Parts: sequence; C-alpha cells; structure tokens
Amino acid sequence: MEGAHSADLQLQQLPPTSSAVSVSEVSFSYKENLIGALLAIFGHLVVSIALNLQKYCHIRLAGSKDPRAYFKTKTWWLGLFLMLLGELGVFASYAFAPLSLIVPLSAVSVIASAIIGIIFIKEKWKPKDFLRRYVLSFVGCGLAVVGTYLLVTFAPNSHEKMTGENITRHLVSWPFLLYTLVEIILFCLLLYFYKEKNANNIIVVLLLVALLGSMTVVTVKAVAGMLVLSIQGNLQLDYPIFYVMFVCMVATAVYQAAFLSQASQMYDSSLIASVGYILSTTVAITAGAIFYLDFIGEDVLHICMFALGCLIAFLGVFLITRNRKKAIPFEPYISMDAMPGMQNMHDKGMAVQPDLKASFSYGALENNDNISEIYAPATLPVMQEEHGSRSATGVPYRVLEHTKKE
Repeated sequence: MEGAHSADLQLQQLPPTSSAVSVSEVSFSYKENLIGALLAIFGHLVVSIALNLQKYCHIRLAGSKDPRAYFKTKTWWLGLFLMLLGELGVFASYAFAPLSLIVPLSAVSVIASAIIGIIFIKEKWKPKDFLRRYVLSFVGCGLAVVGTYLLVTFAPNSHEKMTGENITRHLVSWPFLLYTLVEIILFCLLLYFYKEKNANNIIVVLLLVALLGSMTVVTVKAVAGMLVLSIQGNLQLDYPIFYVMFVCMVATAVYQAAFLSQASQMYDSSLIASVGYILSTTVAITAGAIFYLDFIGEDVLHICMFALGCLIAFLGVFLITRNRKKAIPFEPYISMDAMPGMQNMHDKGMAVQPDLKASFSYGALENNDNISEIYAPATLPVMQEEHGSRSATGVPYRVLEHTKKE
C-alpha cells in the first residue's frame, strides 16, 4: 500500500512522456525489493532450522564416547546442507534489494530459533516461569514481526547496477573514504583497549564484530551483484575491483567470526544475540547508506517509519533473548566455602583458588602461557624438629623424623 502510494507520488512529478517508462521501472524496483526480502527471509529460516537440527543431533549424542559421532548421522549432514542453502539464499538477496533492507531481516532467524527451540528441541520451562518467559517471548516475536513488516514496507527503493565502474566510483567517494577513516580509527582504539587494557566489556567486543561486519555486508553486496550481472550476460569478473571486494569479504568475515567466538566464551549466547544484532544492524545500515546511498531521494516519512521498524525489531529481539536459559559455566575449581563444614576462606577479597582465565570448551585452553606457574606447588616453611630442642617456636608446620625402630 505504502509502496504503491509512493510510486503514484513519484509519477505525478514526472512529465507525461516518461510516465509509462517510470511505471515499469518503479514496479520493477519494488519487485526486486520483494525478491530480495523473500530470499533473505527464506535463508534465515533455513539457517535456523539447520542450526536446531545440528543442536538436536548433539543433544541425542551427548552421552556418546565418540566425540565425533555426529559426523556419522544423517541429521547432522542434513543440517549442514540446509545451512549452506540458507546462507546461499541470504547471499543472493543482497544482489536484488538494498543493503539497508536485507541486514535487519536477520531478526527472522531469532524469531524462528525461539519458536523451533520450544517445539522441536522441546525446551521446557517451569510453570511458575510461564508468564516471565513465554509471554515475553511471544510479545518479542510479535514486535519483531511488526518491525520486520515496517522494514519491508518502508525500505529504501534505491537500485543500481553493481558494475565495476559504479562500485569503483562509490569506493573512492569522499563520504565513504571519510567513513572508512573514522571506522579504522575507532577499530584500532577498541582493539587497543581490548588487547592491551583487557577491556572485555561486551560492547567493546561486539562493536569490533559490528565494524568488521559492516565492511563484510558492503563487500558481499558488491560481489553478489557483480556475480548476478555476470550470470545475466554482462560479465564483471574481469574488473580488478571484484577480486578486491572478494578478498575483503573473506578477510573481514574470518576476523568477525574470530571475535564473535571470543565473545561467546565470555558472555551468554542470548546476550550476544541481542546486543550483537542491535550493534551490527545499526553499523551496517550506516555503512550501506554511505556507500550505496540507500536513502538518497527518500522522503522523511519513509525514513522515520523505517527507523521505527528497526527500533521495534530491536525491542522484539531483546525480549526474545532476554529470558532464554543461561548456560551454567564449567568451574575448573571447587569452591571451598561451598563445602559443608568449611569456613568462608575468601575474607578480605583474597581468593584461595587461583583465577584461571581459560576456556574449557571442547578441551581447548586459552591464555595458558603461565599454566606452569599457576599449577606450581606451594612451598610451606618446614623445620625439622630435633629431639630435646626448646628454641623452635612459632612454626606452623613441622616434620618429625622417626627411625625404623620407633
């Protein structure tokens, strides 16, 4: 409805001689938006089903002695195939619709995971937690659906052929060069605080992921668009910019996955899903608006409604992930003060057990350069007591030597 009304307003401003051509162009642009949105929604749904299939396979084989027994099951391989199919659909969607429309649609995967997790994996909650968990989750799903509808309805309608000349022109434009400079400076500052100052705040880590992700989606759209044009007969693979974009896409995706893996070792997956979705979507939309000029020519009402759809989708994803079960972290040491009959041994903030900052996921340790120092046996002052000696006093531990006759 809104798309047709906007198209009518645009046609009223055009001369009569060009109205027939404009009708076909406008209708084709909205058709491309619809194709891209449907591909993205399909891809995210299939990816959610694939992840839950693999999760179901891991749950069934949790007690197996073979840690790689899931490789022998058809369910796990079916999940892998569906995951590749879904990612291919998401990748193809960037070639048809604007980047600002495709990126926020990742909320569909959160909605699908919440529903499939309840039905398929049979995640059960206590009856007393029904209002606190189910109702908020269903409200979150409803808000996410409403936000997605607003995103699709009021999405920008900018379409440009992803030719080598157009991408090169956008790449060397001064708005994107300025944005890239600001992003590089911000990324270096965050990386310095994260690595050197041990600033492990979730905002810092996920902002690094979002900055890399913004470059990933920009390059993905360029690569996907050039591939589609090449398939249609307009060969674009002989442009060097295609290979530059492809290398940047792979590199940023790999480093993005590395930082996301580090974040998953420090924080709960539900918190990462909500905060990561909000930060990544915001930064990616900003990058797309600057590089591809998505919002040029759009009226203020459409931009405001699109922003409202993003905010509603953000709130929906936050409510969905807020009440998920949190995984119980593996504790490498026994808490001495939790043992019956033991006094509290953590007085004055001094912990008896050493603080081992390591990940025990799949048996892999991290930051274990000083592991020998941590596990070095403590030495106690020992004095051998001689018979008849009265001068040795105040020694907490003594070792008595006895002969075989004694």
